[in-house]
Amino acid sequence: MSVNSHIQNNGGLTRQLAAQNMSFRETAHSGTDPDELSEILSTPNSPIKVSAEGNMPIAFHCNFISVGEVAVADCTYEGTVLVRREAPCDRMIVFLPMEGNACFDGMREQIYSVPARGTILEAGRATGARLFGPRRHFGLFIDQAKIISHLTQMFERTISGDIDFHPHIDLTAGPGLVLQQLVSSLHRGLSGNGPLQRSPLAVGSLCDAAIYLLLESCPNRYSNQLALPAPAPAPRHVKWAIDFMQEHIAEPISLNDIAMAAKVSVRTLQQGFRQFRDTTPMAYLHELRMAAAHRDLLASDAKQGIADVALRWGFTHLGRFAAEYRKRFGQLPSQTLKR
Repeated sequence: MSVNSHIQNNGGLTRQLAAQNMSFRETAHSGTDPDELSEILSTPNSPIKVSAEGNMPIAFHCNFISVGEVAVADCTYEGTVLVRREAPCDRMIVFLPMEGNACFDGMREQIYSVPARGTILEAGRATGARLFGPRRHFGLFIDQAKIISHLTQMFERTISGDIDFHPHIDLTAGPGLVLQQLVSSLHRGLSGNGPLQRSPLAVGSLCDAAIYLLLESCPNRYSNQLALPAPAPAPRHVKWAIDFMQEHIAEPISLNDIAMAAKVSVRTLQQGFRQFRDTTPMAYLHELRMAAAHRDLLASDAKQGIADVALRWGFTHLGRFAAEYRKRFGQLPSQTLKR
């Protein structure tokens, strides 16, 4: 399930304000119509179909608050609600239940959600769900691209593919309890005229804390690497090379150009990047350009096309660019442009 922060209806309340480049949006819905709930939970790229088991009555109250690439929710359901996702979602969803049970259809097996145990669903990993009311849960929704971006910064190298989180987290103690408190504080502090609406820096810190807590405390594909000591600081020639790449990111620079700017041989430059960045100089430059293209698409007003953005950053083969972009950010360039 996911958040549609753009839906408004008669039973809904929508607030939006912008402060220091951070946009908050709150949307609340109550009702008994499964079709209405379908609209609320759907996004343009990932429609959802909701039905009631045996045509028995259901009821819901959902309050969603989005903060850029992160959203939190407080939802309650009565009756047995059946949910079918009709297209993959590009967000990781964490359910933090307080009452009632749920069952999610995972890629290999069913995933059960019960009080005291959180559920982590990576983007595209769940095709449907069954909620057994009375059910109440907090939800944390994070764009897959944002999680990948955090990992990339932590490792200072390109990260792609699934993170493979273990689907369960204990909410009674340790990181799980802290995560539930973080999400609860975010929702409470942002809802209505909450004080966090006037403190975007605090909101950004809380969102980042939730992401780092998930990455560092919940078992995933990168857990062993994250447990290792931080690498030694990169030598000067690697820093000089990176500075040169950033200054000339849109220009057709070569490996020799970078080595000359770093005042070392090509071989020494390659060894430095392998040792301190776990990649090659040209792969690092490619990553910088891909990140720049992503920023342009996020900021686009739809007047510039995908081809223009790709060519600006040196990607001449649009099909290959789209495939690499999807692998890196978890969505196609066209999906980013539509947001």
